[in-house]
Amino acid sequence: MTQENTSPPEKVIVLHPDLPVQSKEQRSVYLPEDRLAEAIGLARAIRLDVVHSEIVTLSRITPATLLGRGVVERIKTIAEAEDVGLVYIDHPLTPVQQRNLEKALHAKVIDRTGLILEIFGERARTKEGQLQVELAALEFQRSRLVRSWTHLERQRGGYGFTGGPGETQIEIDRRLIGERIAKLKTELEQVRKNRRLQRQSRERVPFPVAALVGYTNAGKSTLFNALTGAEVFAEDLLFATLDPTMRACLLPSGRKIIMSDTVGFISDLPTHLIAAFRATLEEVENASVIIYMRDVTHPDAESERESVKTVLAELGIEIDNDERVFEVLNKADLLAAEEREALAASLRGSRRSFLISAETGSGCEVLLEAVDDFLARDEKRAEVRIDTSQDSEAMAWLYRHSHVYERRDREHISRLRIRLSEKNLNRFVRQYPQIDLRMLLEPKQDQDKHDRTAKA
Repeated sequence: MTQENTSPPEKVIVLHPDLPVQSKEQRSVYLPEDRLAEAIGLARAIRLDVVHSEIVTLSRITPATLLGRGVVERIKTIAEAEDVGLVYIDHPLTPVQQRNLEKALHAKVIDRTGLILEIFGERARTKEGQLQVELAALEFQRSRLVRSWTHLERQRGGYGFTGGPGETQIEIDRRLIGERIAKLKTELEQVRKNRRLQRQSRERVPFPVAALVGYTNAGKSTLFNALTGAEVFAEDLLFATLDPTMRACLLPSGRKIIMSDTVGFISDLPTHLIAAFRATLEEVENASVIIYMRDVTHPDAESERESVKTVLAELGIEIDNDERVFEVLNKADLLAAEEREALAASLRGSRRSFLISAETGSGCEVLLEAVDDFLARDEKRAEVRIDTSQDSEAMAWLYRHSHVYERRDREHISRLRIRLSEKNLNRFVRQYPQIDLRMLLEPKQDQDKHDRTAKA
């Protein structure tokens, strides 16, 4: 289904079923109009040509086709008139419903999970991303083998791997898919082990990790590029980023952190897709800082927040209570001046919520300063006297593992003022006991001491 850029895009009809609500718990926080707009965005994310879209209000669900007979006949007429070969239903379909709809509409039918898999398949570039996509696709396909073959009743004799006498085609396919899934899970477990080793390596040369998270198309990759100088694919498309990308970022103090761009979340993402992409999201679980980005211009921004909150909660991250979470309201440049000023005033003084424009850079410096202050909260300050003619190795160690914010050189003696974690302070003292080191008071403690002295 992936198209070459020179080929004309495939035509598609997009339908969002507005289903009857049986209970208060089933009621969606999203308006049908917003869900249809998102469905159109998903179709355009894979460069499909949306020739017709509508909300289909259902008084009841038709088990065989989900949609009622009258709706099916009407969509068939539109598809024939527009020469459309693809219909996207923005809702999960059972294998039987999908097969019946294809027969009735004389067109290929794809549901929400299938389209998201198509997008993931097109965007995956790294080996890890491709493994994750294949795993999710096979698990999805395994549940739909009932419609995947026209020769299900045919029997095949046994030639080793193809199965023994009497094994039907569907049993062979299910077994082969199961074997491939088992292999993929083994390979993905190796990916997780590699990630753990990478994290341990970063702990030895400790650069904190700041993970960018948020609803798809919130502007994460645009901010990532602005802060790191990278050239990650950033476009006004859903799921523009799939593979995790990491780059160094310099904070105002000179401290270096690792910025991690992650796949965007989306409402009603099937459970097995979340499980398949858990290796990617592990970076978020272990991050020192979580920058949660929101599109402040989105008409249903609060509902998107609930979707992200739900997914992060499954990872053990409570965005309202986790001190690592910085909530960033993006796309301020698209707001009217009065609205932007009112929103900025409501956030003034907050150290956890920020209004920015990743596109123009407005507000980014304030965000980085807050991240800088947060990471420095548990650091120790010290002054070190080093004889550079004898202890150049200690000097190099400090530049790798601490932040040197002041340096004075006199002949072969250097005096450094540094900030570093308590863990690295203890490591330095054990490794270089000959170095002259004295602790400095923290700025607040220094001020308190000054005040006490003044009173005395």
